[in-house]
Amino acid sequence: MTHDHDLELRPTAAQTEAALNPPSRRPATTPHGGASRHVMTGRNGGDLVVETLAGLGATTVFGLPGQHALGMFDALRRSALRYVGLRVENNAGFAADAYGRITGEATPLLLSTGPGALTSLAALQEAAAASAPVLAISSQIPTAGLGGGRHGYLHELPDQAASFRGVVKSVHTVRTQSQIPSAIAAAWKSALTAPHGPVWVEIPQDVLLAPTALPVVTAPDATPEDLVPRPELTAVAAHLLSHAARPAIIAGGGVVRADASGKLKALAEKLQAPVVTTFGGKGAFPWEHPLSLQSWLEDRHTTDFLQDADVLLVVGSGLGELSSNYHTFRPRGRVIQIEADLGKLESNHPALGIHADARLALQALLETVQERTDASAPQRVRELLEKVAARIAAQELGLEQQVLASVRRALPAGAPSFWDMTILAYWAWSAFDPQGANTMHSAQGAGGLGYGFPAALGAAAADPTRPVLAVSGDGGALYSIAELATARQYDLPVTWLIVDDGGYGILREYMTDAFGQATATELTRPDYVALAESFGVPGVRTTPETLEDDLAKALAAPGPSVVVLPAILRMFAPTHLEQRV
Repeated sequence: MTHDHDLELRPTAAQTEAALNPPSRRPATTPHGGASRHVMTGRNGGDLVVETLAGLGATTVFGLPGQHALGMFDALRRSALRYVGLRVENNAGFAADAYGRITGEATPLLLSTGPGALTSLAALQEAAAASAPVLAISSQIPTAGLGGGRHGYLHELPDQAASFRGVVKSVHTVRTQSQIPSAIAAAWKSALTAPHGPVWVEIPQDVLLAPTALPVVTAPDATPEDLVPRPELTAVAAHLLSHAARPAIIAGGGVVRADASGKLKALAEKLQAPVVTTFGGKGAFPWEHPLSLQSWLEDRHTTDFLQDADVLLVVGSGLGELSSNYHTFRPRGRVIQIEADLGKLESNHPALGIHADARLALQALLETVQERTDASAPQRVRELLEKVAARIAAQELGLEQQVLASVRRALPAGAPSFWDMTILAYWAWSAFDPQGANTMHSAQGAGGLGYGFPAALGAAAADPTRPVLAVSGDGGALYSIAELATARQYDLPVTWLIVDDGGYGILREYMTDAFGQATATELTRPDYVALAESFGVPGVRTTPETLEDDLAKALAAPGPSVVVLPAILRMFAPTHLEQRV
């Protein structure tokens, strides 16, 4: 039997002829292992890389060129892949992370050997923590140097892959050209199999540069595997939830990554179960829904409410430090945990553990739970939110609430936002209405600085038809200031809000609370408006009173822009310190 898609897998006669009879090229031999100074023509190992990516469905790649990786980058000009080049490898990794979060696609990240590769590690750690499907492809030293010897090649490491094994989902080392399509396809499948995550492929320089007579790569099969829940477990879970007196739900990032927010809402309504979203799960449940506890996880009132549930359903969260109010959460009822990452299953609390993709597990529960009636649930939710609001109101934090509200009013509904590790972001984790699933993202998974702006660039590359907001403090902004050149080069519609408090504001606050004074937190910083304008990016200095208008104008204007808000913001008081055991 012949199927339509079978026809699409076959190379054309012209492709076959070109692959079997590539144009001649001169050998690539120069000092220092570099590319030849002679002009090289025809297909090489780099072409196998880009052909495989295109065949798998990639349309956009991020990265930075480097001497060992030139074979890949030269091949890009013979492909239809769009290249978005950033100025620092770590920032390129953040951009690829955001592109993967927005599209759900495996996002190629092309890197060079040694320093280039290692500079991406922090971004790949964030991608791993947030389950972002980044496909990192790096060059390696020539094959003669592999194996841990000390041959003195440029960028040489005894075992480059070892630096990534504790960070990414899987590592794939290529040694011959014939291995390239299969290795990349296996990595692609790994990246998109739940839980999504970053993967690592490394290819030696000589393999990338050598001429190839292999046929043009068309469409490798790399269909990710479904992670289906075991039916006997979902049956028990459905029974517990159906007969619960006070069920509640914690929705994590796994709900957003699985595109399961609709199923979560239907299940919560069927059970009349209040829902709180983790900071990584922002948008998994409608903010203003009568059953929404919003995201006030760093609040003792919320912690107590969840502890009082006789059946607690945790979906797509490992209940880590932030999601458990710094491990002070002590559930008293039965816990049901649905988690795609096997290592997170029951890692913090005993539970009925269901190893499954959130979407498939929620669908199974929807089909088997019995409908509950509980007129008190919305009232209990309102009472909880009133207690939280009263606690915040008692702390005289009007400036912080005003700034966050101005950002929300200025940002169009449905427009994505990307938040660096800064005080305003910590407020946003708890208090910001994302107005939709998969619209608010931050670096809270790994907690590294510099995420917001380059990630926003990646999101804008994924969808340039809508504005994107990036939020940073002045300390985090200096990590990625070079990417203003990237924003201008590709004319990406990103508005960057920089809250300038003259230092690492949250660390200043932590140290002052702990030691009475802060050390190493104060920064000499540039004039961010003038700096932005030097890149050809419009900039404006604003105030808390004019922030909403200035931000709205910047977001409505085409291309990149910078809005600088000089302000010292404070965090609301923690509720976990006296609860630690």
